[in-house]
Amino acid sequence: MKQSKNEINLGEGSVGRLLLTLAVPSVIAQLVNLLYNLVDRIYIGHIPENGGVALTGLGLCFPILMIVTAFSGLIGYGGAPRVAIFMGKGKNDEAEEILGNCTMALIVIALILVVVLQFAAEPLLMLFGASDNTLPYALSYLNIYGKGTLFVMLTMGLNSFINTQGFSKVGMKTVLIGAVCNIILDPVFIFVFGMGVQGAALATVISQAISAVWVILFLTGKQTKLKIKTKYFKPKASVLLPVCALGVSPFIMNATESAINIAFNASLSRYGGDVAVGAMTILSSIMQLQFMPVQGIAQGAQPIMSFNYGAKKMDRVKKAYRLLMICSFTYTMIFCLAVEIAPGFFVHLFNSSSQELFEMTKWALRIYMAATGVFGIQLAVQQVFMALGQAKISLFIACLRKIILLIPLIYILPHFFVDKVFAVFLAEPVSDFISVTVAATLFFLNIKKILKEGEV
Repeated sequence: MKQSKNEINLGEGSVGRLLLTLAVPSVIAQLVNLLYNLVDRIYIGHIPENGGVALTGLGLCFPILMIVTAFSGLIGYGGAPRVAIFMGKGKNDEAEEILGNCTMALIVIALILVVVLQFAAEPLLMLFGASDNTLPYALSYLNIYGKGTLFVMLTMGLNSFINTQGFSKVGMKTVLIGAVCNIILDPVFIFVFGMGVQGAALATVISQAISAVWVILFLTGKQTKLKIKTKYFKPKASVLLPVCALGVSPFIMNATESAINIAFNASLSRYGGDVAVGAMTILSSIMQLQFMPVQGIAQGAQPIMSFNYGAKKMDRVKKAYRLLMICSFTYTMIFCLAVEIAPGFFVHLFNSSSQELFEMTKWALRIYMAATGVFGIQLAVQQVFMALGQAKISLFIACLRKIILLIPLIYILPHFFVDKVFAVFLAEPVSDFISVTVAATLFFLNIKKILKEGEV
C-alpha cells in the first residue's frame, strides 16, 4: 500500500525520533484540548459579581462530563491499540472491522446518554452536592451540553483511531479546530450576547460538532490508511468485547473522576461549604494542566509500542516505554515543584473575583498536589500495559488509585484530623504515593513475561 505524506512508518527508524514526531503533535493537542476544557471555567470564573458561584455550578457538571469522556475512552482507547497491533501483523481488514464496530458503538452509546441526561440532570446534580445557589448555573450548562453528546463522543473516540495510525498531526488538527472555535465563540456568547453559562455550553457544542465533521471526513477520505466502512457497522461480540476489555481501564480512570468529584464535593460541602467546593473545581483544573501533556506523550508512544509488539520487534517496544517513563516522570516532577513554589500563580488563572476562594484554593493546592511529582510513573506504566493489550493489569492499576484508595480515604481521613477540610484534600497525595509504588512494582514483575509472550 502506498504511504501517504502524513503517514509515519512505525516499524522503522530511530524510536526516539519517532516518539518525538508523534508525541509533539499529541502533546500540543492535549494542551489545546485542556485549554478547550478550561476556557469555559476561566471565562465563567471572571464573570462580574457572580463568577465564583457560577464557576462552582460548572464544577458540579464535571462528574457528568467525565462520564461522557469515559464512554468515548472505553471505545476509542480500547480500540486504538488493537487496531495498531493488527496493523503491525499486516491484518488491515481486521483493523477496519474494529474501526467500523467502534464507530457504531460510539453512536449508540451517545444517543443513549443524550436521553439519560435530559431526564436525569437535576437529580444527578443534587447528588453531586448542588445547592440552591449553584443548581441553576449547573442546569443551564448541562441542559445544552447534553444535547451535543454525540459530537463530543465521535470527536474524542474516533480521533484515537487517527493517532494510532501515525497521523498525529491530523489528530492535533482535530483538537485545534474545535479549540479555536471554542475560544472565539465563548466570549461572544458569554459576554457579548449575555448568555453566561448557557453561552459557554453552546460554544462548546458548536465547536465539538465542527471537530466531529472533520474527523469523519478524514476517516472516510483518501489519506487515511484505515477507513470507516458501513459494512463493518454491524456489531460483533468477537470484535467489541476485546475492545471493551482493554478500554475498561481508561473508562474507569475517567468514570471514577466522576465518583471522586462526588465524594470530594459531598465532603467539602459538608465541612467547608460552597467555597471549598469551588476550590475543588480549580484544583482539578490545575491537575489537568499537569496530567494532560503526559497523556499526550503516552498517546505518541502507544502506536509505536502496539505496532512493534504486533510485529514482534521487542527492542523497539523497550526503547519506546523507557523514553515514555523518563519524559513522563520529568514533566510531572517539574510541574509539581512549580505548584509548590508558586501556588498563587496557578490559582489566579481561574479566579479573580473572590478573595475568599483565592485564599482557600492557594492553601489547598500545595496539599492536594504534594505527591503528583512521581505520578508520571503510574501514567506511563498504565499506558504501557494498555498498548501491549494487558487489560487486567491496566484495570487493576486504574481501580487501585481511585476506587480502592482515594474514595475511601476522602471519608476516612476527616475522622483523624481536627481540620476536616485539610483531611479531605490530604486523601489525594496519600492515594497517589501508594498507587505509584504498586504500579511500578507490577511493571517490573510482569514486563519481561509480557514481552516474551509477544515473541511467540
